[in-house]
Amino acid sequence: MQENANPIIVGRIGGVYGVRGWLKVESHTRPKENIFTYSPWLIHIDLEWKEVQIEKFQQRGNGRLLLKIKGINTPEKAKEYVSCKLAVTQEKLPILTEGEYYWHDLIGLEVFNQDQINLGKIKNIVETGANDVLVINKIGENKIKTLIPLIMGVYVKRVDLINKKICVDWFIEK
Repeated sequence: MQENANPIIVGRIGGVYGVRGWLKVESHTRPKENIFTYSPWLIHIDLEWKEVQIEKFQQRGNGRLLLKIKGINTPEKAKEYVSCKLAVTQEKLPILTEGEYYWHDLIGLEVFNQDQINLGKIKNIVETGANDVLVINKIGENKIKTLIPLIMGVYVKRVDLINKKICVDWFIEK
């Protein structure tokens, strides 16, 4: 893979499916079947990112996503790919409109409330069904973890990617 490429994780291989080398896909895209709209795919295997050619893919009735990598025809060979991360380069992602953000753009931002109190950094974002939730870690004596709903205009007031800051309407009790 090119040195200047910036892989963005879009999923991972979950397991082997069947006897012909098919693999189960765990998608991080929304909706999850959107993972198949990206190409080329990169797989993190043997400590490096490698581009792979997708021979076929399908979504089963139960919502399961499956893929067949070109040249992988047995469950034994497919097993080598289990738990590998799937990625695309930043350039392959759709351009977002103003006020929309990819999760990878938000993770690592410093979080301040409206009183300019530093609440910590966004460590992760979790999907809960109702809405996404920011997981903020404040490194200190107690390693405080704060969970804030990712609802723009309600709790999230401003995102400043240039200065790597996010302003939230959130009160921390002492």
